[in-house]
Amino acid sequence: MEAAAEAPGGPAALSCFSYNQDCTSLAIGTTTGYRLFSLSSVEQLDQVHESNEIPDVYIVERLFSSSLVVVVSHAKPQQMNVYHFKKGTEICNYSYSSNILSIRLNRQRLVVCLEESIYIHNIKDMKLLKTILDTPPNTTGLCALSINHANSYLAYPGSATSGEIALYDGNTLKTACTIPAHDGPLAALVFNSTGSKLASASEKGTVIRVFSIPGGQKLYEFRRGMKRYVNISSLVFSMDSQFLCASSNTETVHIFKLEHLTDSRPEEPPTWSGYMGKMFQAATNYLPAQVSGMMNQDRAFATVRLNISGQRNICALSTIQKLPRLLVTTSDGHLYIYNLDPQDGGECVLIKKHSLLGSGKMEENKENDLRPPLPQSYAATVARQSTVPSASTMPGYSEDGGALRGEVIPEHEFATGPVCLDDENEFPPIILCRGGQPGKAKRS
Repeated sequence: MEAAAEAPGGPAALSCFSYNQDCTSLAIGTTTGYRLFSLSSVEQLDQVHESNEIPDVYIVERLFSSSLVVVVSHAKPQQMNVYHFKKGTEICNYSYSSNILSIRLNRQRLVVCLEESIYIHNIKDMKLLKTILDTPPNTTGLCALSINHANSYLAYPGSATSGEIALYDGNTLKTACTIPAHDGPLAALVFNSTGSKLASASEKGTVIRVFSIPGGQKLYEFRRGMKRYVNISSLVFSMDSQFLCASSNTETVHIFKLEHLTDSRPEEPPTWSGYMGKMFQAATNYLPAQVSGMMNQDRAFATVRLNISGQRNICALSTIQKLPRLLVTTSDGHLYIYNLDPQDGGECVLIKKHSLLGSGKMEENKENDLRPPLPQSYAATVARQSTVPSASTMPGYSEDGGALRGEVIPEHEFATGPVCLDDENEFPPIILCRGGQPGKAKRS
């Protein structure tokens, strides 16, 4: 759920952007530092933190809605810095043998991915638990970590030439299985919120597959398109695992619905189209596997056509103010919020556009207010409210844990585990973090 963006130039160019594990917060990196935003409201984008201490940030990851943030800068691409941003303190930093390509974290593990190795840390004290050496060349740092700390599954490419997925158990520190997912090299990997499903796409970007975890059986197969190959830039489940969203370097975002049609549906009245449909379905049993598989692939449940093409972007499926939304962040520094109709799907409706950069924010929001009414749909109709809801009725988190805004804090935010998300007791122990024994990853 992160992307590195080529800087278009200027003092505040967007260099990277990522959603946190449950898509309630957005982090962006710029040439001057990084910023964190809360995603609890449609109309208002709340900036919860800004830091200009580290320039040229190209990785910034926040642990859920806590005050722990991990930052990597182009100035020191081999060094990971872990901060408690609310206290303004550095928890620790680690140096590695080569450039850091990606970082993943949940409430139990912090994973650092280099081109040919992966480091697994215990997030409670940052102790290095395991180093996976000699992984296949992974120039993009592709990997996925389950946000469910009860299993902490880690997925990464098992081959540089084929679409094999290596599945690793981050808790037991043992290899779970390998999954032959695609013919070509992998381009995207993502777990659902419980770690029971894993979605993948290859560099061709035409087919997306979903597998059961830890067994590795194929559950779903979706076709994004057939006309052209694309670069999948974002692949994400909704928190309830009902939807899967894919975006690419094209202008179209696809949302797939994870459901299986059963044979228990009532018998349809005999019609010519129904008869032909049954004949077509029966014919697939006699066709080659590749052809019949293509015919049985499910198409997109909902789509979005962006007004941009070729820009790096990442997507998130989130519930904001009790309604399902699609969030699209683009490398030019904008956040688009769409309504998603969970019953009928179709074309998603744009309801808000925010600027993530300081300049032009007020003007842009004013421009949004002056736009003509958007086409009405089911989601757009139910989303419109006569008054802006008070903060106490807005679901979601804020960086202070909801205490100052009266928000209801979900039970899973305080789930038992190695990290208690209490800003006063969460991190330290800083002394333990800095005073451990050196390993392959060196502490500064």
